[in-house]
Amino acid sequence: MGHGEKKSDKCKCAYAVVIAASIAVIGLAVASSVLMATASQCTIYADYNPRPKIVSYSDYRPFVYLVWANAIAAVLAALAVFLSVWKKGKDKVARKAMPFVGAAVAALLYSSTGAAFAAGDGMMTYTAANGKRVSVCDGDVAGGNFCRQVRVAILLSFGAAVMVAVVEVVKGLALSKKKKSSCGGSDSDSDSESDACGHGSDDVTRLYG
Repeated sequence: MGHGEKKSDKCKCAYAVVIAASIAVIGLAVASSVLMATASQCTIYADYNPRPKIVSYSDYRPFVYLVWANAIAAVLAALAVFLSVWKKGKDKVARKAMPFVGAAVAALLYSSTGAAFAAGDGMMTYTAANGKRVSVCDGDVAGGNFCRQVRVAILLSFGAAVMVAVVEVVKGLALSKKKKSSCGGSDSDSDSESDACGHGSDDVTRLYG
């Protein structure tokens, strides 16, 4: 296998990693949004509450934001993959829009995950009949399933945010190699690396800009 073929294989591998990570972003963001949205209508019974208390994710603003932000991020990530794979980045408008799409996906996932983590168990409370604030996650309150579902949804959102970071790291490495191949070495070396990896680098960096 020649030097050019090795470069080409590396670029194809990097592009595959970016696509796989982007698909993971979509799956994790959707799963997080759906799981959080269904964490509702959990009936809580307690000795100090005369009537059952219904708790829902919609009672907590950070969780509502996570549902909508992750759903939108998943749609944008899916759009980015579609434009990269099927359109091959040939659409000029799409190429100009990709950096903004990437920034929006990252901002939505990072902010929603951060807000949900910051809220945590401390926010999941309600006022009981005796006037005291009661944690939904207390052992004597039958809301444990609600809390577990919320925690899993937050962890899935965190996983999606990590995958976005992976995409950015791989893109950064691809751009770095592309700059080195265009600026360093002899003309013949530069041409061979550009032929072998230039197109692959474009493929990698095309996704999310």
